[in-house]
Order: sequence, then structure tokens, then C-alpha cells
Amino acid sequence: MNISSLNWIAGILLGILITIGGPQPLSAQEINAQVTLDKSQISSTSLNYLDNLPQQIEEYINQFEWTNANFNENERIKMSLQINLLSVENYNFEAQIIVRSQRPIYNTTRNTVIFLFNDEEWNFEYTPNRTFLHDELQFDPLTSLLDFYVYTVLGYDFDTFEELGGTEYYQRAQNIVSLAQTTSAIGWSRSGNQRNRAQLVSNLLQSNFEPFRTALYQYHRKGIDQFLNNSKQSRSQILSALENIQQAQRQTSSDLLFDTFFNAKYREITSIFEDAEPEVRLEAYNLLSNIDQSHLSEYQKLQ
Repeated sequence: MNISSLNWIAGILLGILITIGGPQPLSAQEINAQVTLDKSQISSTSLNYLDNLPQQIEEYINQFEWTNANFNENERIKMSLQINLLSVENYNFEAQIIVRSQRPIYNTTRNTVIFLFNDEEWNFEYTPNRTFLHDELQFDPLTSLLDFYVYTVLGYDFDTFEELGGTEYYQRAQNIVSLAQTTSAIGWSRSGNQRNRAQLVSNLLQSNFEPFRTALYQYHRKGIDQFLNNSKQSRSQILSALENIQQAQRQTSSDLLFDTFFNAKYREITSIFEDAEPEVRLEAYNLLSNIDQSHLSEYQKLQ
């Protein structure tokens, strides 16, 4: 048995939660965001006011009700935002942001990464003592980007619990894109770099990507959420989900959603199958080597 596979399974077994009685009282919003800020690439020494920015973003995201759904404390979506500042002129910043979200694995204390995206084009203004206002009818380069990624993260999360369950939140993200495109803000245009937020949400709402979105549900709800109950059946569902992803790949020339998925999942997928029967490992390897060649060296552990 491979050590990494043992660690993955052991971690789940140690994390089993025994739930007694009915639903627990609601005690939290939907998102538990954590923000880190890297300003090491900026030489200016007069940026102490930026020390408040991570906390302001966390409060902006964590204290707002983004949905009408009920989330218990242990169900909150973990969202991390890593902001890398690249340059500054007056109070105008050029930055990159890496957005990552996780959701709990059913009946465990473990989480699974469901979204990982590196956004390389973000310009925004941040002045000392700035306040954050939530207004989706007015475009703001800073808060609108935060809104966009919160709704995208929510869409991914809801897609993992119900087939196509995230559509409403992708539509809200699309509304933000449409509003941004009435301005000259950087990073929102459909032209130029196609691996951007406009392309991301556009793909998520296109019908030919529905097999990918149903695969998110099958992989998570019928796959890893059931792993403790029946690992063999869980692996079968995950293989089926990967076949749905392959089907979606054949219907489009855009690989943005697939790259986003596998960048978040490739190590987890390998761990899931490393302890499977030889024929199942080989089936997984053959499929993965076809649909995600960028992580082939990791999948070779399944041979």
C-alpha cells in the first residue's frame, strides 16, 4: 500500500464525525475567508496603511450574507486569497491574486479543494482609511473582483452538492463581468488573454460544459463524500466523473475549466486510486493520462 494513499485514507478515518440528533443551530455566514498580502515586490516604504487591507477584505467577505442558504459553522466554505502586489503609482496598485476554496468532505473533519485560480491581471485603488461598500450595481475594481470570486466559489460549492446547483451564482458573477466591461478596467475583457475571469464564468454557463459541472457533483457528492462507506463504489463514481470531463473536453477547444479542476485535484485523485485494485489503478491512469497530461508524472504512480 502506498504511503500517500495510506495518509489520505487515514486522515479521513481520523476525521469521522458522529452527528447526534437533528440539525444544529445556525451560527455562521457562508464564507470563511483568509487573506494574505505580499508587498515584497514593491520598494516603497510608505505603505504601512496596507496592513489593514487583509482584515478589511476578510470582514467584507465573511460578514455579508451572499445567499439565502443555511450554513452551519462546520459547513462554511474555506476561501483563501493570496494577493501579490506588483507595482504602485500613487494609490493605484497592479496585482495578482490566487483564489482557493475548499469544502468539507461529508462525515469527516477533512476538506477538499474545489477551486484554485491564479488571476494575473488586477488593478485597483486603495487609499488610507478606505471603506468597503457592497454594491453590485456599481463597478469598483477592488470590491467587484471580490464579489466575482465569492460568487464563483459559491457556484463551485453548490455544484458539488446538486447537479448544476451553482447556476444562480455563476449568473451573478457574469453580471459583474458585464458591468465591468462597460468600463476600461483591466482583466475583464473577453479579448486578449483568454484565461481570465470573463472566460472562466462564460465557460461555466455554456451548455457544452454541463458534463464538466455534473462531474463536479458526481466526483464530490457520489465519490469522495461516500468513500468511507464504500471505497470501491466511490472510486467507480469518480472514474465516471472523469469520463464526463473527458466528454466535455471533446466538445470544446477551451481547456481553462479542466486545467483549473486538475490543478486543484491531481494529487487528491492520485491518492484516491493508489490503493485500488491493479486493474482500477490502470484504468484511472489511462484515463487521466489522456485528459490531463500536464500532471502525468504524478499519475505515473498508478502504473
